[in-house]
Amino acid sequence: MTSAGTRIVPLGGLGEVGKNMTVIEADGGLVVIDAGLAFPRDEHLGVDLVLPDFGYLRDRAETIRAVILTHGHEDHVGALPYVLRDVPIPQILATRFTLGLVKSKLDEHGLGAATNLVEVAPQDEPRSVGPFQVHFVRVAHSIPDAVAVVVETPSGRIVHTGDYKIDHTPVDGFRTDVGRLAELGGEGVDLLLGDSTNAERPGFTASERAVGQAFREIVPQLGGRVLVASFASNVHRMQQAIDVAVETGRSVCIVGRSLRKNINIARNLGYVELPEEIVVRPSELRELAPSETMILCTGSQGEPLSALTRIAYGDHPHVRVEAADTVIISAKPVPGNELRVHDTINQLTRAGAAVLHEETSRVHSSGHGNAEELRMMLSLLEPHAVMPIHGEHRMLVAHARLAEEEGVPSDAIIVAENGSVVELTTDGPSITGRVEAGVTFVDGLGVGDVRDVELRDRRHLAEHGVLIIVATVVLDEARELAPPEVIARGLSELEPLVDETREEAHRVLAECLDEGVSEHKLLQEHLHDAVGRLVAERTGRRPMILPVVIEV
Repeated sequence: MTSAGTRIVPLGGLGEVGKNMTVIEADGGLVVIDAGLAFPRDEHLGVDLVLPDFGYLRDRAETIRAVILTHGHEDHVGALPYVLRDVPIPQILATRFTLGLVKSKLDEHGLGAATNLVEVAPQDEPRSVGPFQVHFVRVAHSIPDAVAVVVETPSGRIVHTGDYKIDHTPVDGFRTDVGRLAELGGEGVDLLLGDSTNAERPGFTASERAVGQAFREIVPQLGGRVLVASFASNVHRMQQAIDVAVETGRSVCIVGRSLRKNINIARNLGYVELPEEIVVRPSELRELAPSETMILCTGSQGEPLSALTRIAYGDHPHVRVEAADTVIISAKPVPGNELRVHDTINQLTRAGAAVLHEETSRVHSSGHGNAEELRMMLSLLEPHAVMPIHGEHRMLVAHARLAEEEGVPSDAIIVAENGSVVELTTDGPSITGRVEAGVTFVDGLGVGDVRDVELRDRRHLAEHGVLIIVATVVLDEARELAPPEVIARGLSELEPLVDETREEAHRVLAECLDEGVSEHKLLQEHLHDAVGRLVAERTGRRPMILPVVIEV
């Protein structure tokens, strides 16, 4: 890289929803904007979290100057503990609430002293970070203290919007600073990295206050218990639910570890008002009439161990749903989570509860701007070039189309992928190459030790089952000590064929021993092939077959 160009390298967040991470580097210095994670899809069997591949950062560890965070959602900060274990980060720059969430997260991972946490604010003067000058613009989102990041580079000004909406009536009163955005546009923006999540949706996103109004219309009419499920980080949503609980005389119970933690952080920092006298513990719910309680809980995405899922399946120690109860799911399913959310809703309705969600009521508003808000951002900033970020490929293309309609030349619009190397020069941006930008899987306590072949094996096990053949032989005498044992899992079709499978294994083993075949691997191979053919002929299934030969 020459000093003439600035490189923008997305390591996550393009062609997908989640694990947002973008590198900006110039003159031997590098900053990372956001370090997010994604949650596993159905095909990621046994995987807990999906992270960006940090290889690009490891290779340039000595040039990293800072990680800069736009806001505190998991898809923007969740990978931080794993980055810090792998790559030295001199400092993390973030606003007050984002920093509060990050500090708690790092403390949980035993990384509280691993880096320098630096609080920033939109009104701050530009600060030097390596070869860059960095400053911030307040934006409205579904979490407090969200910002756009302005990076002054040797090749021009880059504006990274983060996640945003143009909400004229936000709950905390902090609107997207359109005045400052217009000033930046007047001064000149060379490249816009813009959130594309809702680029396909026409019009404007409803204000967050519209959700509070829906709560005010719905809750007073309800006689049973009210459960409100949302993202643990959406403290604006929870604040509105709390306000309605106060107005209707309901006590508030917070269920779910992450939600309790976030609300405590928000209360301590002054972002949530929750009167202590209305708070009750889960164990105290049985002492209150259903009409006197509101339960705030996690689980809006159908997460298997979340509070709402456990409640739905009758597995929570303190909370049950009954016929008069109402569950408000105040969130939209993240792509890939739809089936889990629908399963949870079905289970809640089986228990007799009424379930309200975004498809039936106005109980959710997106934190991302729709097409007209993206047009407004383009109009305010008047960027010379645009690179859509944060979204599946179709969303990026829809954002690119909006940019072209707003007058950005088509050759100045970059639809990139994770790993694309975009070089910004005085002539504009262009894709000049690619770097490795895969994924890192977190599986239990292991990070990055789940490979594609393992996922393929897990998918195979889930679809076809496993068949174990245990043969005990006396090799010196070339005979079996006992008939082979057959163990089948996930293969109900095989139950009537167990005796036939055992006989086939016995036949093959006896044949091999008669012919003087005694090497373990050869015996296993013959067993594997013969039993596999039999099962495929009889059932049409191809289970994972594990022959075990024990020599005595």
